[in-house]
Amino acid sequence: MNIAVIGLGIIGGSFCKAIKKYTDHYLIGINRTPETAQKAFEVGAIDEVGTQESLGKADLVILAMYPQADIEYIEKNGSYIKKGAIVTDASGIKSAICPQLKELAQKYGFVFVGSHPMAGKEKNGFDVSDSELYKGASFIITPCGADQRCVDLLSDFAKSIGFGIIKITTPEEHDRMIAFTSQLPHVLACAYVLSPCCPNHKGFSAGSYRDVSRVANINSKLWSELFLENKEPLVKELDILVENITNISNAIKSENKEELTKLLEQGHKVKESLGE
Repeated sequence: MNIAVIGLGIIGGSFCKAIKKYTDHYLIGINRTPETAQKAFEVGAIDEVGTQESLGKADLVILAMYPQADIEYIEKNGSYIKKGAIVTDASGIKSAICPQLKELAQKYGFVFVGSHPMAGKEKNGFDVSDSELYKGASFIITPCGADQRCVDLLSDFAKSIGFGIIKITTPEEHDRMIAFTSQLPHVLACAYVLSPCCPNHKGFSAGSYRDVSRVANINSKLWSELFLENKEPLVKELDILVENITNISNAIKSENKEELTKLLEQGHKVKESLGE
């Protein structure tokens, strides 16, 4: 199979390196900055530095850019994509972009299947991409009306490069759950390190500080776009979090040990019930 990866940052670069390591697929790499694509070619992460015309060879096209950049790329280059090819995105949101990409698929004759690799690092760029990034990770597929053959092909492809869990869902359910599992922790981490105590944490911190603050090392441009494109589910989760924190804060302020113990025990039981 011929595969084109558009966007060679950490996500796209890791796709390329995993594909080259674990499969025999022919790989075309395209990037906004040609220097990065050339570097990927020189280190053997791709077989070809792609052009618009190269898209016509691809059986599978992976969009690994920012959400709106994915749409803009297809609007500009969709006519070069082979009829019947599968196009998937690696974006962290779905409801805001899947309808537009599905419409473009109908216009240009390819098949769109949404997807989201649940993996990443705190750093960005091709240089930190990793062939093992997706090992054991979850790969979420939002079919968006694509037939089962295309969904199965994408699922089998994901398994072949190391993904351990394949989750099929709707764009709406994806965004609702991602607001909780991914976006909310990033908001929490950023809010946490804004404390005036943070610059002086060394010598006073151990695992708790490290665990809560880890994802504050954020790509602010990307995550701002993700947050705003998923506004309603994320704000709902933020409101729940604020309510829970307020309840705990009020119990501490009023020195209500019974209420405080109850709230902490509720959290403990939820986590324990998950077997984590």
